[in-house]
Amino acid sequence: MFTVLVCDDDKAILDSIEIYLRQDGYNVLKAENGIEAIEIIKNNSVHCCIMDIMMPGLDGLSATVKLREKNNIPIILLSAKSEDTDKIAGLSFGADDYVTKPFNPLELLARVKSQIRRYTMLGSLEAKEGEITTGGLTVNTVTKEVTVDGEQVKLTATEYGILEFLIKNLGRVFTTRQIYEAVWDEECFAADKTVTVHIRRIREKIEINPKDPKYLMVVWGLGYKVEKYQ
Repeated sequence: MFTVLVCDDDKAILDSIEIYLRQDGYNVLKAENGIEAIEIIKNNSVHCCIMDIMMPGLDGLSATVKLREKNNIPIILLSAKSEDTDKIAGLSFGADDYVTKPFNPLELLARVKSQIRRYTMLGSLEAKEGEITTGGLTVNTVTKEVTVDGEQVKLTATEYGILEFLIKNLGRVFTTRQIYEAVWDEECFAADKTVTVHIRRIREKIEINPKDPKYLMVVWGLGYKVEKYQ
């Protein structure tokens, strides 16, 4: 059974959406503000979140941004604002869909079904297919997430680009110039310092002891590689 979290400060709307979802076989969790929603998702397996934008405490947009730091479940925003600029803003904050009030409950239900189907049948499969693992280090090339021994690591876009390039070529050694040209997609005749700084920062985030690295190795006089482990 799939679980849907409905977050809205209007109790009548909460109860109404819950009735339709339960009739269609969903388990329903409810929250009245973004803070409650984040806590519920942290402690429960949730497959879709319906989130009102205008709420006290923590509004729906801020909650969406916060959730997107660690979670990729589908988020459907609810709002009384129907302008295209409002919809674009909502989607740019990380939402997957946007429904304006007043809404047809059956339309909302259809959107929930669509998002859960995409999330469970496509998203999860793609995520597994995109995982590259060596030892305790895993890079997911679909979700762009990095974990070390199960703990998520936050990299900048450039740091991630370097790590993804190297882990896709496990065991192969690349010069700083080769790394620069692959990640920045441009030629550089002074790449050493730029790449070295980023390598140091990546090590600080993925290695237990950056001075004695396990994954991101230097091959003296040649360049860098990600070590291959079973």
